[in-house]
Amino acid sequence: MKNVIIVSTSIRNGSNSEILAHEFEKGAIEAGNTVDFLTLKGKRLEFCRGCLACQKTGRCVIRDDMDDMIERFRKADVICFATPVYYYEMSGQLKTLLDRLNPLFGTEHRFKEIYLIATCYDENRAALDRAINGLGGWIECFDGVSLKGVIYGNGLNNPNQAKASESILKETYIIGKNI
Repeated sequence: MKNVIIVSTSIRNGSNSEILAHEFEKGAIEAGNTVDFLTLKGKRLEFCRGCLACQKTGRCVIRDDMDDMIERFRKADVICFATPVYYYEMSGQLKTLLDRLNPLFGTEHRFKEIYLIATCYDENRAALDRAINGLGGWIECFDGVSLKGVIYGNGLNNPNQAKASESILKETYIIGKNI
């Protein structure tokens, strides 16, 4: 049994990436894992100021909703990030979140496995490459952590469209179940 945190970074209602994140969640729960589903919708998350105070204190100087999230990440064995892809890159919300996870850098954490769910309008899988590479840069900062899987939600643009894509739903569920 693993502790899994799934993070939906879209703030759009009917978000395709969040629909897929819930499928991943269903699979992970069915496999007996403990799952913490986190959405950034409605959260107050400021930009990192680059002060690096967190490197000394283990805590960010900014008092916002990140305070409550950081320990949830530290205790997770598996992290699954779900993002819409805009202009061939991860959402600004995901990038802000990754920057704000800086207090974890150089400290004890349990996570070793990272998954990415990315959705976009473009049908070409290569449209997600920059988002994958961007997340890869964050992953490289943590020893022993690797990207274990990517769910390609290509061809999804309209809200709730993922609900009609049985193949992507099934693939996402199976990956979640096999973590």
